[in-house]
Amino acid sequence: MNEKNFRDLISGKTPGLGPTLARGGLRLLSPFYSCGVRLRNAGFHLGLHTIHRAPVPVVSIGNLTTGGTGKTPFAAYLAHWFRDHDRQVCFLSRGYRAESGQVNDEARVLEQLCPDVPHLQNPNRVASAQTAVTQFNADLLILDDGFQHRRLHRDLDIVLIDAVNPWGYGYLLPRGLLREPRTGLRRADVVVITRVDQIDEDRLAAIRRQIGQYTRAEPVEVSFPPMRLINAAGQTAEINSLHGLPLAVFCGIGNPTAFQAAIESLGLTIAAFREFPDHHPYGNDDVTQLKRWAADANAAAALVTQKDLVKLDMTDLEGIPLWALEIGCKINRGEETLSAALTRLIQSSTASGSAEP
Repeated sequence: MNEKNFRDLISGKTPGLGPTLARGGLRLLSPFYSCGVRLRNAGFHLGLHTIHRAPVPVVSIGNLTTGGTGKTPFAAYLAHWFRDHDRQVCFLSRGYRAESGQVNDEARVLEQLCPDVPHLQNPNRVASAQTAVTQFNADLLILDDGFQHRRLHRDLDIVLIDAVNPWGYGYLLPRGLLREPRTGLRRADVVVITRVDQIDEDRLAAIRRQIGQYTRAEPVEVSFPPMRLINAAGQTAEINSLHGLPLAVFCGIGNPTAFQAAIESLGLTIAAFREFPDHHPYGNDDVTQLKRWAADANAAAALVTQKDLVKLDMTDLEGIPLWALEIGCKINRGEETLSAALTRLIQSSTASGSAEP
């Protein structure tokens, strides 16, 4: 079963007796997953597992669910914020689905968004932290997708909640997309609700109330507004240059629905839409099929995410221009809350550094 079919199954979109029984079976497995997660977290709370402290502050960005919550653009926002405050930043990540000897798509996008920030990908992020300090002179580390990675101590834990699908269909894996129960939010220092522009105020208020059951911190709210078009050659264009044109849109990300909604909100015309699994490695067969698919849709242009573009590395599909939608990160609400947390981190690290003999 591919990723799209699995999401359709657990979301309830797939009707019928068979899918209903399958959802029931998956639901029976979720308590076992929950038990494993709770035992692991208890081990860290009780000191049964070693937590390693890096010699410099660590900021973790993570989430409760699998799939995309907007960690990459938010990580870029944080990196720029810290660089503007004279911090030497380094990204640390596991390198999920990176091909042998290469970095994954998220690292390539971050390289475009933050060309002056090094990025180390290694499943052993404790070792990466030491390398970042000794080889890159980093004085602040951003741990990507780190909420469940408890081995490395973090000085600030930031959790992202996707407003479009905040609780992963309401169940833990494998019945839903939750990596751990919502009670995990109690470990968070800052909670960020992402893509708040894609839901109405009533739904957003409900998410705020649900978050408030686990933390008193006022959530920060962000959106990822499309900024411009960019292609593999680094050329840019205005988004309105695609208005009125039939577009072939495809992506291989954790939340394809959010990407589709973002395009529709711009008033662009989607002639055909296609989903690939998250972090999909596009091969020659994929490219051949996409060229035929875009031509059959009579598309005037093809549109993807930056994560897809860095893997395709081509400017057109058999004469059909291929563009990526470059997005930014906008703080819609709670900028003071976020800035205060980041400022306290800098001040505390500066104070501790000056106190050393």
